[in-house]
Amino acid sequence: MDRYEQIAGELRERIEHGELRPGDRVPSTREITRRWNVAMATATKVLAELRGRGLVRAVPGVGTVVAGSPGPSPAPTAERPPGRQLPRRPAPEGVLTAERIVAAAVAVADGEGLEALSMRRVAAELDVATMSLYRHVPDKDGLVHLMMDRVFAGVSFSAADAALGWRARLELAAHLLWRTFRAHPWLASALSVTRPQPVANALPFGEWVLSALIAEGLDVPSVFTAYLTLFNYVRGTALNLEMEAAAEAATGQDAEAWMDQQEGMFMELVAAYPTFVRLTREGYDFDLDQLFEFGLQRLLDGLAVLIGRVAPDGRTADDRTADGRTADGQDSRSPRS
Repeated sequence: MDRYEQIAGELRERIEHGELRPGDRVPSTREITRRWNVAMATATKVLAELRGRGLVRAVPGVGTVVAGSPGPSPAPTAERPPGRQLPRRPAPEGVLTAERIVAAAVAVADGEGLEALSMRRVAAELDVATMSLYRHVPDKDGLVHLMMDRVFAGVSFSAADAALGWRARLELAAHLLWRTFRAHPWLASALSVTRPQPVANALPFGEWVLSALIAEGLDVPSVFTAYLTLFNYVRGTALNLEMEAAAEAATGQDAEAWMDQQEGMFMELVAAYPTFVRLTREGYDFDLDQLFEFGLQRLLDGLAVLIGRVAPDGRTADDRTADGRTADGQDSRSPRS
């Protein structure tokens, strides 16, 4: 018996024995992954199995509940022929909104990744007809754009933060962005640096970083390059979050279990490289948060050097040296004592 069938069996027994009564919420996919220590794909199969048996149903704004009450459980649907939509009773007027659609889409992407997101899937979560979504959002690309805007609405700075120095301000911005990517692993791959999307709620974040750097006297190209470098560093590191989640769902193993399985083969591969051998034997506690923090501090160290080379008049040390002034302000053409 597959693992998802075992978990579904446990929940089915709880329903049949009355521990979970009609209308009670059943564990979400995220709760199932935590409680039973399984991959998200397995958790999704659990709820699909229970839905297929007519034991649970989706309730808009609530989640997945035991079928029965309030209201009758929906009848099982037949297999849908390709390209056809079975008629579905429309939601009452005014119930379905863009906000609810976006919230449901974010929940799907948070739990199962952007690849699992589709208009049909969101409609199923809301228990409405797929075509009804198009009255509120243009298409999947438009939906993802609204999702990004919603997520960035939660990234904000306080008035007190404005008194911080440039480094503290950039550090705060990077940490806020990292936590946002942590909460929404799909976001990093959805955002583009080469073809930036016009996400209105992301503009305050950019303004915060840009204004902190421009106040230090850097020229505009340097300011914008520094901003893009910081943003892309955080985003690039965060891409590993979704990749790891997908790998875990596909293999059923977390990163540590996978590395343990690969250790023998890796040791054979690096046998001729003493530094790798030593590292492997002594062990390395890989932590993505620590990796992010180490890289962030080194990046800010580099910006500190750049900012330190800018004089109050906005000219760099190279500019002053070219004019006959050394980096410490002395005249390079005059003999030193």
